[in-house]
Amino acid sequence: MPQLLDKSIEILSHRHLRGPNMWSYNPALEVLIDIGELEDYPSDKIPGFYERLCACLPSLHEHRCSYGEPGGFLKRVEEGTWPGHILEHLTIELQNLAGIPGGFGRARDGGGRGVYKVIVSATEEAVTLKAFTHARDLLLTLIQDSGDPIAQKNNIIEELRELSDDLCLGPSTACIVNAATAREIPYIRLSSGNLVQLGYGSKQRRIWTAETDQTSAIAETISRDKDLTKSLLRSAGVPTPEGRTVTSPDDAWEAAQDIGLPVVVKPIDGNHGRGVFINLFTQQEIEAAYAVAIDEGSEVLVERHIVGDEHRLLVVGNKVVAAAKGETVWVTGDGKHTIRELVQIQINSDPRRGNAEEHPLNPVKIDSAVDLELARQQLTGESVPALDQKVLIQSNGNVAFDVTDLVHPDIAYQVALAARVVGLEIAGIDLVAQDIGRPLAEQNAAIVEVNAGPGLLMHLKPASGKPQPVGEAIAEHLFPPGLDFRIPIIGISGSKGRTITAEMVAHFARLTNVHVGLSSSKDLYFGSRSITRTSQSNWENGRRTLQNRTIELAVIENNNASLLLEGLSYDQCHVGIVLNVDPQGLFPEHNISDEDQLFNVVRTQVDVVLPTGVCVLNADDPMIVKMTELSKGEVMYFSENRNSSVITEHQKNKGRVIIATPTAITLMQGDSETLVIPVPSFIQNYPKSEWAPHLSLAAAIGAAWALEIPFSIIKAGVETFMPDVTNTSGV
Repeated sequence: MPQLLDKSIEILSHRHLRGPNMWSYNPALEVLIDIGELEDYPSDKIPGFYERLCACLPSLHEHRCSYGEPGGFLKRVEEGTWPGHILEHLTIELQNLAGIPGGFGRARDGGGRGVYKVIVSATEEAVTLKAFTHARDLLLTLIQDSGDPIAQKNNIIEELRELSDDLCLGPSTACIVNAATAREIPYIRLSSGNLVQLGYGSKQRRIWTAETDQTSAIAETISRDKDLTKSLLRSAGVPTPEGRTVTSPDDAWEAAQDIGLPVVVKPIDGNHGRGVFINLFTQQEIEAAYAVAIDEGSEVLVERHIVGDEHRLLVVGNKVVAAAKGETVWVTGDGKHTIRELVQIQINSDPRRGNAEEHPLNPVKIDSAVDLELARQQLTGESVPALDQKVLIQSNGNVAFDVTDLVHPDIAYQVALAARVVGLEIAGIDLVAQDIGRPLAEQNAAIVEVNAGPGLLMHLKPASGKPQPVGEAIAEHLFPPGLDFRIPIIGISGSKGRTITAEMVAHFARLTNVHVGLSSSKDLYFGSRSITRTSQSNWENGRRTLQNRTIELAVIENNNASLLLEGLSYDQCHVGIVLNVDPQGLFPEHNISDEDQLFNVVRTQVDVVLPTGVCVLNADDPMIVKMTELSKGEVMYFSENRNSSVITEHQKNKGRVIIATPTAITLMQGDSETLVIPVPSFIQNYPKSEWAPHLSLAAAIGAAWALEIPFSIIKAGVETFMPDVTNTSGV
C-alpha cells in the first residue's frame, strides 16, 4: 500500500523493571512507542497483512491472547488490532524462536493519541530491547509489504541467538536456575558470566555452572591433575588404568612398552577431550600423539587403553543422576568422494549436529586426532575410499546418548565413591566400559577422569534417549525438600512515614539477636553498622542487602517511584507494610494520572507477600483497604479508629488489629486485647508532619507481631528505640 510506505513507529523511551512490578511478578521491559498515523490503520484495514504475518511467523498460532485458545491472537489480528499489541507478540515470539524464554506481554494506552506502552518479560534488558527493535522493523516490513520478511525474521533470530549466547546464562547454569525458580527459590545474577546466587542473605548458595560454593579449590585442583586423581582413586580401590606422566616422545614410547600396548596418550590437565588419543599401538603414533598432547596441557600422561565405549556419569550429592554414552563415528566409502567430503555428506549433514545450543552433537572436523586415526588406516582426509569401505573417523566422541536407566548399581557406587575421594559434591565421572549395565570388574573397565564443574547439556538434550532432570537434582541437593530457604524480608511502602517505620522494625528484630540488614531512604545498615549508599536506587540498595551473606533478616523500604520505575528488589516477602497512599502523588510524566493507576503501582507490595506471610495495612485508607483481597497471606490492620467498620468486621473474623492513639498502642486478636504498649515520649514529641508517627509505631509493632517476636522484646524495643530527630521529611 503506497500510503503506508512512509509510516513509522518511534520508540520514545524504555525502562527495565528489574523485579516484581505493576505488570508482572518477573522482570519486564516497558517501552513507550508512538505509532503516529498508524493509529488510523488497525490490522484489519491493511490489505494482506494478516496473510503476510501468518506466512512469516506461523508459530504465532500458539499465542492464546484474548480468546484463551490457540489462534486467539491471530483472530484478533484478523478482526483488527493495533501495532502496539502486535509488537508485544512479535517480540515474545522472536525471543522464543531464538531460544530465549518468556511469554508475558501487555500493551496499554500510553497517554496520548497513537502512544502506547508495550511491556514484555525481560530477564536481560539488552536482549529484549534488541528483540523489540527488530520486531518493530519486521512489523513495518509486513505493514508496508516490502522486502523479504521471512529472510529478515531468520536473520533476527540468528542475531538474537548470538546476543543471548553472549549475555544470557549458559544452558548448564540456566537449567539449575530454572529448577530453583520453579520451587520459588529466588536468584541473583552476580556477574556477567554464570556466577549466580540462589536464595537471599545468610541462606544463599552460589553456583558457577555446575560448581557450587562448596566446591573446594583443593578438590578442583586434584580433578585437573589426572595422575594425582588416579593415584587417590586407586588407594580407595576404584579401578583406574595403569599409567604415568612422561617428559618426551621417547619417554612416552618407553612408558607404553612398560604398560603394554595399546595405550592412551593425553594431556594431564587438559579438558573437553582435546589432545586425547586412544588405542595407540606404534611408536610413530605415540610420538605423534605426544606432540599434540603437550600443546594442550602442562604434562602428558600415557596409560593403558581400556576396551569399550566412553561414558560420562553425573554425580550430585553422592548419587548418580544421569549417564551418557559416547559414539564411534564412521563413514562409508562410495568410490567417488574423499573422506573429507564424506564427513560433510554422511556425518555433519545430521540435523542433530551443529555449534548452537540446541544441537546435541558437534560437527566433526578433520583435526590432528582424526588425521592420526586415518593414518593408522593408511588414509588421509583426501583419500577416496572404495565402495562400501568402512572408515573410522573417531573412536569416541559426542558423549550424548542417554543410558541413565542402564547403569549397574556397582558402577553407580564406584562412580559416587570416586567423586567423594576427590572431594566433589557435583562431578562428571568419565569411565570406559563395554557394557554400562555390568560391574566394572567383570569387563576390566575403569574410571579414567573426574571432572569438576561438568557440562550438563549432554544430559539436558541428548542425541537419543530421554532428557534427565539434572537441574532439579542439583537444586534439590542445594536446597533439600523441607529446608526453609528464605530469610525473613519485611517490605515497607507508603507516601509518608516509611523510614522511621523501617528503622523501628529493624530495631525490634536486632533485639532477637539476628543480623539485620536495613535498606532505607537514608542509608544502609548491616547490623548496627552504617553503610554509605552508593546509589539512590532503592532496587540496588535492596539488592546489596540481600546479597550480603551475613544478613539473617532484611527490612527494605520502597517508595512509589521505585515501585513504578524499578520494581521490587525481592521476589516475595514475609511481611508487607502499606502505610498510606497520597492520592495526589501521581506520576503524569509516566502516564500514572489517576487513583486507579496509582493503586496498580502500590499494590505490588501486597502482591508479593507469601501465602504464609502477613500484610500490615492501614485500615483508615480506603485505597489500601481495597488491597486486602489481593493478599495471599494473612491481613493485619492498624487504625486510629477502634470503631471503624473495617476494624469491626475484621475482628468478627478473629483477625489481628492494632489500634493506635497518641498515647497507647493496643494489640487485639478478634475482640480480645492481647497487649497495650504506651506510646513513648519521642513519638509524642516527634516533629509534626503530614503523617502521624504513632501510626508508624503501630505498623512497626504489627510487623514484629507478624514475625512472632516475643511481646516482651517488642515492649523493650519501643522503650529503647532512639529515633533520628533530624529526619523531619515524614518519609
